[in-house]
Amino acid sequence: MLDPVTQVTGTAVPIPGADIDTDRIIPARFMKCVTFDGLGDYAFYDVRHDSESGNKTQHPLNDPVYENSSILIAGINFGCGSSREHAPQSLSKYGFKAIIAESFAEIFFGNSTTIGLPCVTTSKTHLEQLSNLVTTSPNTSLTIDLKSLTVSAGDLTIPIQMPDAPRQALLTGRHDPIRELLDNEERIQSTAASLHYIS
Repeated sequence: MLDPVTQVTGTAVPIPGADIDTDRIIPARFMKCVTFDGLGDYAFYDVRHDSESGNKTQHPLNDPVYENSSILIAGINFGCGSSREHAPQSLSKYGFKAIIAESFAEIFFGNSTTIGLPCVTTSKTHLEQLSNLVTTSPNTSLTIDLKSLTVSAGDLTIPIQMPDAPRQALLTGRHDPIRELLDNEERIQSTAASLHYIS
């Protein structure tokens, strides 16, 4: 069993925009890898660098005040586009421990929670409150509590949502289906032995 994920605490960085797709999160040319190690270096690479000069842009992830942020605040339909699992892996390897958005693309959401990266949603109004807070005070600490389904930051506490099945999987440390299979090898073998069509 993996370690349960009940809370995530850290500073946050707002990434403005709707429909941020997986190609923007991790460009396809960086996906030629055997493992996911090192993918964090290429998270949002094409919007963090000028295509002609190669110099860094004014993207929030290039702002020193957000250098150690571990929570990403996004907009609506975050992670849309292709189903590449490299997208949440690149964010995780970058250092993000959770994402708050108005909504998520379904496959991105599944790929994220499977690796222990909670994706929680809240209203546009609450997102704006959080974004304004961390823009004004970047050192503000946020706590995402998956048990109470709240995000607290200073005097601000807002409700969040997450489907119950992935939430319970995170809370119990059973979010990785491969780990589930490995932990239940004896039961799998026993069930297989009882099936007349398996020899």
